Amino acid sequence: MKLSVIIPVYNEVESIQVILQRVQATKLVHEIVVVDDGSKDGTRDVLKELDGKNGVRVILHEKNKGKGAAVRTGMAAAIGDVLLIQDADLEYDPRDYGQLLEPIHEGLADVVYGSRFLGRAHRVTMFWHLVANQMLTLMTNILYNTILTDMETGYKVFRREVLNGMVLHANSFDFEPEFTAKILKRKFRIFEVPITFNPRDYTQGKKIKLHDAFEAVWTLIKYRFVE
Repeated sequence: MKLSVIIPVYNEVESIQVILQRVQATKLVHEIVVVDDGSKDGTRDVLKELDGKNGVRVILHEKNKGKGAAVRTGMAAAIGDVLLIQDADLEYDPRDYGQLLEPIHEGLADVVYGSRFLGRAHRVTMFWHLVANQMLTLMTNILYNTILTDMETGYKVFRREVLNGMVLHANSFDFEPEFTAKILKRKFRIFEVPITFNPRDYTQGKKIKLHDAFEAVWTLIKYRFVE
């Protein structure tokens, strides 16, 4: 199966080359679709130099639309049989790709989530961010009768067929709850596997904020009852 890695990017000039090198080093990837979401820090200049080299395809949004919009653009452009979403901020480690892909390769899963809370190594930081993540996951489990441990994970891997007939509207960080709600309602087989995690804090450029948690709550409730 051909793997497409989708990387939404916004103002990551310090990390974009590093994450691309790490993804390429896995030797598992057919293409890397990088969607720059209107960066203003020089990221676009770096990407223009890398476009078309070593499996990298660059798509530029003329203005900032949000992570969800960038992911949707990447999904529409990807040609692989399996799609993997990879953040550009170095919080997630591409060396976990083999473990993430295994349930799909073995025919056990349609979707795999990389869970930050299943016991692998992780940086110790940001208690209230952890609480918010766990509350959102608990709400997901209650609303959709499931047992996820990490709904908000940035590592989501899925067969292309999962997207058939699925209309996604999210433009921001509400992509995670919308996508999760819709795959759960469609009864796809979901596996979770443990991943390593090295989170940034807000002084280092972390972008998700408190208001994104409230938007996630509304998204989970809304898509429980509508398409």
